[in-house]
Parts: sequence; C-alpha cells; structure tokens
Amino acid sequence: MGNKQAPRSPTIPIDSGDCCKEDLLVTHKLRGSPKRGLMAATFGFFVGFAAIALIGPVAVEFKEMMGLSASLLGLLVAAPQLAASFLRIPFGAWADKVGGKKPILTLLLISIVGLAGLSFVFFTLCISCLAGQLYPAVLFFSVLGGASAAIFSAGIPQVSYWVSQKRQGSALGIYAGLANTAPGIFTLILPYAFLALGLSGAYGSWLLFIVVGTLIYALVAHDAPYFQFRNSGISRDESIKLAKRAGEELIPSGQFVGALKKSAKIWRTWALVALYFASYASALTAWFPAYWSLYHGLDLRSAAVLTAVTFSILASFARVGGGSLSDKYGGENIASASFILIITGALIMVMSETFLLDVAGGVIMGAGMGMGNAAVFKLVPRYVQEHVGGASGWVGGVGALAGFILPPILGLFVDYFGRPGYSLGLVVFVVLGIMALLITFALRVRPFTAATHVD
Repeated sequence: MGNKQAPRSPTIPIDSGDCCKEDLLVTHKLRGSPKRGLMAATFGFFVGFAAIALIGPVAVEFKEMMGLSASLLGLLVAAPQLAASFLRIPFGAWADKVGGKKPILTLLLISIVGLAGLSFVFFTLCISCLAGQLYPAVLFFSVLGGASAAIFSAGIPQVSYWVSQKRQGSALGIYAGLANTAPGIFTLILPYAFLALGLSGAYGSWLLFIVVGTLIYALVAHDAPYFQFRNSGISRDESIKLAKRAGEELIPSGQFVGALKKSAKIWRTWALVALYFASYASALTAWFPAYWSLYHGLDLRSAAVLTAVTFSILASFARVGGGSLSDKYGGENIASASFILIITGALIMVMSETFLLDVAGGVIMGAGMGMGNAAVFKLVPRYVQEHVGGASGWVGGVGALAGFILPPILGLFVDYFGRPGYSLGLVVFVVLGIMALLITFALRVRPFTAATHVD
C-alpha cells in the first residue's frame, strides 16, 4: 500500500554485545510518550479524586435521613479521605516497583466496588427505616469508595518517570492542579443530583462515571520506558540503559518496601511531608461550607458554591501556575511565597468580621495553598530521585492527614469560643505557615547534592 507514515512510538536500538564479532540489533517499540503519560495520569486522578467529595456535599441529608449524631456524621464524612490518606503510602511505593498504571487501576476498581455497594444499599433498602443497621454498611462502602483518592501518590511517579526534570514542576502542576478540580466540581453537582435523582440515582450516576473513566484510562495509559522494558523480560541493568537512551532521566529503584524504607531515611522527605500538611487545601474544603453557613449565615448550597468557586477550584488552578513558577524560579522560592500568602489570608480572616474581607482572605489562602502544593511536588523528584513513588506515598499520605486532623481542631475553637471561634480557629494556619517557612529555610541552607540519595 506504500504507507510511508512514520511510527508514533520510538524505536530504541539495543546493543546486546559482541557475538561472533557481530553486533546484534534488537528493537523494542515503546508505547506512549511524556505528553500522553501526563494526560493519562491527570485523567485517571481526576476520575478518582472526586471521591474526596463522596459524602460531604450531602452530609446534611445523610444526618436527617439516618438520624446520625454529629460524631457519627463526622466519621462518615472523614472516612473516604482518611482511607485514601493511608492507601497513598503503599500505593505510591508500589508504583516504584511496577509503574503507576497497575496501582491506579487497582484503586479505581476498589472505588467501583464501594460505589456499587452504596448504590445497591440506597436502591434496595429503606434508609430511614433501617438507619442504625445500615450505618456500618454505608461507612464500609464509603471507605472503599474513597480509595481512588489515593491515586495521587501513584500518579506522581507515573508522571515523574515520563517527564524530564526541567519540566517536573509544570507537569506535576498540571497533573495535580487540573485533577484537583474534581472535588470542587462534584461538590457543586452532587446536591443537585440528589434532589433530582435521589441517593440511589446520584450514586448510580457516579458509579457509571467511574466505570467509564476506568475503561478509558486502561486503554490510554502506559508506564514509562523503564517499566515497559522490564515487563518485556529485559534485565534491570539493561532496562536502565535503554530507558536513558529513550530519554527517561529519573530511574526508579524498582523496589516496594525498599522504596518506603529508603525514602523514609531521607530527612527531606519528612520536611516535604510537613510542607504538604501545611498547604493541604482539602482540609478547608471540608471546613469552609460550615464556616460560611454558621458564621456568615449563608444557606448550605450557597456555602458549598462559595467554597468550591473561591477556594477549592481556585486552589486547583493556582497549582497549575505554581508548577510553572517552580520550574522557573525554584520550588523553594515558590514554597516560601505560597506560605506568606497562606499566613496573610489567614490573618485577614482571623481579624476581620466583614464578609467581603473574609472572602478575600479565603481567596488568598486558596491561591497560596495551590501554589504550595505544586512547589512541594516539584521538590520530591529533586530531593528523593530514586524513590519518587515511596516519597510521594509518605508526602501525599501522611501530609493528607491534615484533612482528617485539622477540621476537628478548628471545631474545638468553636466549642470553646462560640461563634467567634470560626474565625479565631484560622490562627492554626498562621502557625502552620510560619512553621512551613522555617522548614523551607532549612531546605535552602542545608547543602544538597544528588549523591545524598545514593545508598
């Protein structure tokens, strides 16, 4: 047919040594590309990370329908995020051993089971009649449904091993920034889906969304060259050589438990954990609807919309810009700037009793948190080069516990001070911001070389 179209995948020559004084040339066609790897990981994370909003946007309806106490409701709302935080640790490390695709697909499948369980319970049973008996089942399936939010730590190495080091900040900013819009978007959609379709219809639609998303991801995603060579039976040493010739700059350790252990021995891993904890925007995404409703008197849906638009979605897009700025000016510099913004926004909200000033303070905090998140994950591949997945697991998993720990602390301010505690509690973020600035300073002054990470 005379088809002269060039192949899309690169062909890498392999020097297999001198056999009978002749060089043997073996060719392997790589699937995917850095751009496609970034797009696939971003899409998979978007589909999965929506689970952060699995219960929160309709929490009031759950409370009324099931007659839940505040503590039981709080546990139900926090369960998906808590489960995802712990799952980020092993699944990030697993990505260092097998690549990101298999861990991401596994987490999506676990979430499908959870959403199918919730849809079945809501469709077949009388919620108000069996409230007490159903709570354990709803809690269990909510934990499973939230598993896909752990995709974050598996996607970080999937992107990092594809993309050159000079573009890490931009690529990871796009990955995390665009995908992080999912909870904000679902926070807007879920209450209206509930009103139109009921619980079973709303979660059934979500189930269909994640099933279709999983199938698309499975078709378009490919792991970085190193993993493709390893999966074809080539030795690790030869796979490293071939991956470097294919343009892969970061080479994984190829370990699971080892990736966690070795990354845990690097003090900068824990410095980055602290920075991520201090800039974890989802902690306020969960708290702000109550803040706007109970402190400023907005109805629940208006409070949810205000949170999504002026904070959650804004922080996600700020993360994209923060990644590009981190490439240009350095992750440490952008981290410092971001925490100054967080401190400034929090101080405005602590000292102001004016609605518009509080909105402005929230916007400033959202921008700072988004930029800070991007800067942190620009630094992960720089400081923990051989164990990006393991470090991403620690940073993303332990750091994300902010979403479980900080809202109850903010609630303690309300219990102690009453209504003024809603604003006074935000002093927590002033303290966290100052702490983060000191840690960033320590990263600057402590000499760093790549050899730090060679065992």
